[in-house]
Amino acid sequence: MSDKHFFPETAANTLVPKYLRAFTAANPHLGLIQSERVVYEKGHDRGTVSVISGGGSGHEPGWSGYVGQGALAAAACGDIFASPSTKQILAAIRATPSDKGHILMITNYTGDKLHFGLAAERAKADGTCKNIAVIPLTDDVSLGRSKSAVVGRRGMPGHIIPAKIATAAAAKKYPFDRCVKLAQAVNAEVVSIGSALDHCHVPGRAKHETLPADVVVVGAGIHNEPGAQKLSPFPPVEDLISHCLKLLCDPNDAERAFVNFHNDDAVVLLINNYGGVSNLELGALTDEAMVQLGRTWNIKPARALSGSFETSLNGPGFSISLCNLTNAANEVSAPVEELLDLFDMKTSAAHWPNVSSPKSYETQTDDSAGANMESKQELTHENDIKDTNKSVAPSLLDAVIRSACLAAIAVEPNLTKWDMIMGDGDCGEAVQGVSEELLLIFHVADMIAILDRGENKEGSIMKFLLATADAVDNMGGSLGAISGILLSAFTSALQEAVQRNGQSASPSPASSSTYAQALAQAVETLKRYTGAREGDRTVMDVLIPFANSFAQTGGDLAAAVGVAHEKAEATRHLKAKFGRASYVAEAQGQAIPDPGAWAFYEWVAGMQRAIEQQS
Repeated sequence: MSDKHFFPETAANTLVPKYLRAFTAANPHLGLIQSERVVYEKGHDRGTVSVISGGGSGHEPGWSGYVGQGALAAAACGDIFASPSTKQILAAIRATPSDKGHILMITNYTGDKLHFGLAAERAKADGTCKNIAVIPLTDDVSLGRSKSAVVGRRGMPGHIIPAKIATAAAAKKYPFDRCVKLAQAVNAEVVSIGSALDHCHVPGRAKHETLPADVVVVGAGIHNEPGAQKLSPFPPVEDLISHCLKLLCDPNDAERAFVNFHNDDAVVLLINNYGGVSNLELGALTDEAMVQLGRTWNIKPARALSGSFETSLNGPGFSISLCNLTNAANEVSAPVEELLDLFDMKTSAAHWPNVSSPKSYETQTDDSAGANMESKQELTHENDIKDTNKSVAPSLLDAVIRSACLAAIAVEPNLTKWDMIMGDGDCGEAVQGVSEELLLIFHVADMIAILDRGENKEGSIMKFLLATADAVDNMGGSLGAISGILLSAFTSALQEAVQRNGQSASPSPASSSTYAQALAQAVETLKRYTGAREGDRTVMDVLIPFANSFAQTGGDLAAAVGVAHEKAEATRHLKAKFGRASYVAEAQGQAIPDPGAWAFYEWVAGMQRAIEQQS
């Protein structure tokens, strides 16, 4: 958890008005009462029910982000994690007059209930409202029935589901009582659970104690609450999601079975980012939740939302919410399609995703086209190598591959460290990934992969190259592309060289000079696709001189590896001319090797060591 912020400690409560001014300036259909920090819909129709929400700031885009046509009429924004005042809420009510009535939809926290309740009573007393209802939104399951019996369940990000349906109903000019019943029925069918890696930090406040690295919290609220459970050691993410879903879905949990789910129910899934989780990780968490919902609980969401809907500043956590619209529809005697249509209705709210898909989530996709393509490629590979299938002793081939890959894997920490300074940090992982995939191919740790059809037992160089090319295709970054081009060009050059030299399909190996010639030709091909040359601080600083030495010595691998080592070391003192390292300040003056160049050296050095040990 970082306590560093762009605004000074004294600026905690100045952030809210600054944010609101910027937000409404970017969305001119919204108005702002600056003195009361109220955002409202300028085009509000007083012939519709006025639905208002609000709460503490720090949860953006909640609640101001959901103001607009077909959404909230207004939102009152308190200080960070603090309820808005009664005066603010009254200003929101008066800014959105209604001939039908006002509904105040709030999260179930003491300050919010008191201030919104007082504002409702004041509005009734002074004649501002014809009808008014306060609906506390309650969806948290972490505390259970026993601990929440008096005050009710806490409000969590799942509240946006009943709010969206109620505001859409208001926009369609449903009567006041019908809007209230819809909101209450949908709210009763929402369950949520949060999980966090640490606390967030509020500008201007004392720093919370950081959670240990081996702890994850389940039951984390949106206000830095400590959480109901601390799991340690940190479980695999699959187990964490399983644990959370059990709290939401298990009908046998007397404390938490607030909502029942049945086959074919129309369920809305919401995965909410607390603010500090990357979109990439949040997507992966969403996918895991969807897969487990289908596999374990037979729930296939009719709608699925994933993103930042109600944050906790920069909190490194997420929440899962489920809403059973079928149950809610039954409660209000409406077809479930009506509730789905309300949920899907377009809105001008700046942060509502107007892209809800009407398709149910499928846990499996049809990859038949890709599978057919792979099958065709395999057949093509077989045909291509029939006449040039040069072989070596299986034990030698296995040893060479194993030694090269293990050497590269062993230096992954250094490659990653160097690339974090000089590049974007992905080189070590990419090198390790492709090396591990090759080890799988050749039965390391008794794992079976691409060539476990007897192919590797004959020591086929060509089949090894094709398998390697498939593995490198999965390797990202510029090093992956360079390696892929080099391997493809080398394979073609080697086939040409074998055919040119008149060698048959017998198992006698090609000579070292043949490999050297093929590599030199492949490097020339590679040069057509990259402008990088020796001296530019890239993998080419090792590849080019290695290939030249290998060819000029007639296939002396040991000598070429010596040159590779010398050139890899020399990259410590070269100025980068390609990639991120050429302009990143941290990279300047750092006497560290180029990670791609060093990775190539480790691969060829590992090969050479294995050959020496086998001879």
